[in-house]
Amino acid sequence: MLQVCLNGARTRAECAHLPTSAEELAAAARAAVRAGAADIHLHPKDADGRDTLEPEHVAAAVTAVRAAVPGVPVGVTTGAWTAPDPGRRAALVRAWTVLPDHASVNWHEDGADEVSDALLARGVGIEAGIFSGTDAVHRFLGWPRAHRVLRVLAEITETDPAAAVESAAALPATLRAGTGLRAGTGLPVLLHGEDAGAWPVLAVAAALGLDTRIGLEDVLHLPDGSPAGGNAELVRAARELIEEARRGRE
Repeated sequence: MLQVCLNGARTRAECAHLPTSAEELAAAARAAVRAGAADIHLHPKDADGRDTLEPEHVAAAVTAVRAAVPGVPVGVTTGAWTAPDPGRRAALVRAWTVLPDHASVNWHEDGADEVSDALLARGVGIEAGIFSGTDAVHRFLGWPRAHRVLRVLAEITETDPAAAVESAAALPATLRAGTGLRAGTGLPVLLHGEDAGAWPVLAVAAALGLDTRIGLEDVLHLPDGSPAGGNAELVRAARELIEEARRGRE
């Protein structure tokens, strides 16, 4: 599965064509799905372009994107920067009037269990974000409902390509030794990187046959180093790499 991450916590100062409004997110999602994306992750933003979990902004973004790509799962962030107090983040989840299909929870952040419990109570799937170089794996494995998440989001934070590839090979093995296999559930793993590590990590994910993602949240350049014109262009490049890896496995 190839997920598109439409915007992330980036701003227009980093990327002039970053989609921020509900209408822009809908247009970007439509183009990305046409290019081959099968799942969507986005960060709802307020009028000033800041990430937010406020119900009105979550509802606007999710509703617009769903209308643009009917039937395609839509997920949102619950990152701690949206509301530093975990109790507040959980309260905002409980106040959502339109529910996304899934939401990412970063397990190195304090209160991940509280936010995850709020999501489960609302029937929202959880992408368990496990950042490399953190104690997230141990925190996640200590949560008694770890087996109920939708997938594990293995996030490689190293941006040096060689270091990113090394971590990309190690982190899924660590997860296999704990999460899904421990619980007997075979939890899906979505492996991805960021910035200069994004494309090398995507290649590792493709070679391993794992789910992965690409989009302006993770990287602003194509594999050849040229600036990406948008999410759809990144998705097309990712599809080519994934298909090439698939042929190599046959």
